[in-house]
Amino acid sequence: MPKTRKLALMALLSTIALIIFVVEAQIPAPVPVPGVKLGLANIITLVAMVILGRKEAGAVLFVRIFLGSLFAGSPSTLIYSAAGGLTAYLVMCLLISAMKDERLWLLSALSAIGHNAGQLGACALILKTPSIFVYAPVLAISGVITGVFTGLAAMYLIRALRKMRFDYFR
Repeated sequence: MPKTRKLALMALLSTIALIIFVVEAQIPAPVPVPGVKLGLANIITLVAMVILGRKEAGAVLFVRIFLGSLFAGSPSTLIYSAAGGLTAYLVMCLLISAMKDERLWLLSALSAIGHNAGQLGACALILKTPSIFVYAPVLAISGVITGVFTGLAAMYLIRALRKMRFDYFR
């Protein structure tokens, strides 16, 4: 794929992920536990990972986290999103080769658990209190549920793009 087309696709995916992130920030949390959210923008990160590869998906994720924190967050949003996003991204990078497209739901669930672990770790470091890990079981359960949902959404989106003969797949 020519570099210009790849860059344009990365910009488009970053924009879509940013829009989803900003809209989701306006939706009340499904449960009254800090850190629980749907994570719908992660659909785009998964799609970018499959279509473009690890490095490009990382760039899309970075742009979404940075701009999302500017538009719909605060400095703490940047810290927690970066910690969670980096951990989730590392999980994706390590496991994407072992997962077939029909197992993206599993990869997404594992990445969501990694995301929550990264955020809890950052919070424990910032607040200097390990008691924050009391939220770990609830965040793990919510991570699995939301991760499966976003993974299935990414899986079906990729299938639809393939049926449309979307020619950007690596």
